[in-house]
Parts: sequence; C-alpha cells; structure tokens
Amino acid sequence: MSTSTRHTGGIPAPVTREGLSEDEIARGLLAADEDAFAAVYQRWAALVHTMAARSLGDRHEAEDVTQQVFLGAWRGRDGYRPEKGPLGGWLVGIARRKIIDALAARTRRLTLIDTVTHGVEGRRYDEGTADEVLDRVLVVDGLSRLPHRQREVLCLAFYEDLTHSQIAARTGMPLGTVKSHIRRGLHRLRDGVEQGRTGTETD
Repeated sequence: MSTSTRHTGGIPAPVTREGLSEDEIARGLLAADEDAFAAVYQRWAALVHTMAARSLGDRHEAEDVTQQVFLGAWRGRDGYRPEKGPLGGWLVGIARRKIIDALAARTRRLTLIDTVTHGVEGRRYDEGTADEVLDRVLVVDGLSRLPHRQREVLCLAFYEDLTHSQIAARTGMPLGTVKSHIRRGLHRLRDGVEQGRTGTETD
C-alpha cells in the first residue's frame, strides 16, 4: 500500500507502508527512502521512548530524546552498516548516546544551580522540592540578565564542561579575564537568587 509523506521538524512524518521486512527497511533507509524511514519510526519509536522515559524519569525529556534519536538516524543514515548488526540495534545505540547526553546536560544544569545556591544559604535542597524548582527558575533568569561575556563563560564552564584555559582558547580572552568573569558572574547569580527568594517570601 503506497503512501504520501509529510515533513515535521526535518523528519518525514510516520506515514508508512505495512509489511516491510527489516532488511527492506534498512535498504530503504540507506537509499533515503522516506517511506522506509517512516517505517523505522513506526517500528521503533515506542521502544526508544520507553528507554528514554525509564532512564530520564521525565516524559517531556523522553519525547525530546526520541525526536533527537530519529533525527540523528535520518541525518546519519550513511553511517549505518547492515553487516555490523541489525537496524534496531543501531537505533538503540543512538538512543543510549542521546540519553547519556541528556543526563549529562541535566547534571551540568544542576551543578550550576548547586554552585550558585550553595553560596546563598549554605545548604542544598532536595531535587523536586518547591525550593529546588524556584532555584532553577531564578538561575536561568539570572543567567539571561548577565552581561554577554559573563554569561558566555559560565555557560561554557558548566554546560560544556570546559576548563578556564579551554574557555580562554575558545573565546580568545586572557585567562585572568575568564576567571574574573566566572567569579563576578557567580556572585551576580547568587545575589539574584537571594533577592528572588526574598521577593517570593514577601509576596
């Protein structure tokens, strides 16, 4: 049964032909056949989403990872080698890497939040509490208010795990300037979080 295809976010929408074997789907994917890719999505999307949801514990993050997996599969289809294993295993490998990336990004966000808030009151909050959610909002808001250079070096330090020397090489700033921006940026973020907490307490 033939089908038409639609496009959503750079990925052909999952409108498929039924009855394709895995080998046929794999050959179609390598040939950039959009119907074959739609069959890939239909056959493995639920598995990928379940893996992501169990690992991340967050439905929205799992949906984002699922989209990233299939977008990555479509864009990187030339990297699939049938002789090295089945298509499903290749997709699971992509999913594992994307899940690891998502967990690492979450860790970096929480590290930044902890670095800032630990200096405000000298204590940490249990993840998921109202205070933790407030801290996340205040830190993100505080980052958006920092001068461009301070925001840039903090994001490179915490979101990309770069050292001070690596940041200096990336940005072309002197090492001392990088350290100064990080120190001043963290100080401003702590002040912003403290003021934000105070404001919510008096509302």
